[in-house]
Amino acid sequence: MRQLSIPGALVHEPKVFPDSRGSFHEWFQGAGFAEGAGHRLRLEQANCSVSSRGTLRGIHFADVPPSQAKYVKCVRGAVLDVIVDIRVGSPTYKQWEAVRLDDVDHRSVYLAEGLGHAFMALTDDATVVYLCSEGYSPGREHGINPLDPELGIEWPAEVTPLLSDKDAAAPALAEAEKQGLLPSYEDCLAYYAELRSRD
Repeated sequence: MRQLSIPGALVHEPKVFPDSRGSFHEWFQGAGFAEGAGHRLRLEQANCSVSSRGTLRGIHFADVPPSQAKYVKCVRGAVLDVIVDIRVGSPTYKQWEAVRLDDVDHRSVYLAEGLGHAFMALTDDATVVYLCSEGYSPGREHGINPLDPELGIEWPAEVTPLLSDKDAAAPALAEAEKQGLLPSYEDCLAYYAELRSRD
């Protein structure tokens, strides 16, 4: 696991073993994850989404605590996965980082509780699976518009974004902050410390 520029965001770049039959790789390894994240991954839910080219999902996040950490992989096709620091008070607040996830390099990303998550499908039938530390709870879930110009996420210019009605109607980051929807960095740090103490 390698740290990205946003604290709490990591990428796993596995060694892929190809042969005439196909390939093999380890997309999750508990001990390696715990070393990189500082705690073991609590698994409460596993999701799978299939998206047509251009589908843009997110930016999604949940209330802290407990929020919902995610370990994300694309098993078919390719997506541009984006992690956004929406933790008010964080040294990297409003920053984002993009990682291409595909069925060639087989990277995975992890985003800690309190971070925002979005991805755009770069191919048809792009299939994304993700492990979640908590189950889905509609009352705790929120969104930020992924096309918010203040964030300035550089989605591929050659791909037309296809948003759900819910994501298209999501507030901009500044409005979400004004509404008190965003997690505080201080609360996130306290929760991360609690997670480490459990192990």
